[in-house]
Amino acid sequence: MHEFDDAVLECFLKNQLQLFPEKVAETLEEAEDFLENCMAVVVDSVEEVIEYFEDAGIDTDGAMDDEILDADEVFDIGDGRYLIIEA
Repeated sequence: MHEFDDAVLECFLKNQLQLFPEKVAETLEEAEDFLENCMAVVVDSVEEVIEYFEDAGIDTDGAMDDEILDADEVFDIGDGRYLIIEA
């Protein structure tokens, strides 16, 4: 089970509409439950975001880092880490 800290949960609550048509969580607890249920992951760098997509079989060849980070399922936590949600 992943442990999501408050920075991750607050980032998701603030930015969840970039991935979903309507809010899926209103509180930190709801956000944590949702992220656990959808197998979200937190990675520590842009390189790890790219590695995650490559491991998932998503073709990132030729994609710029910015394009990958702009993907709807990638959330910039703001401290160098990224939240990735499998929607």
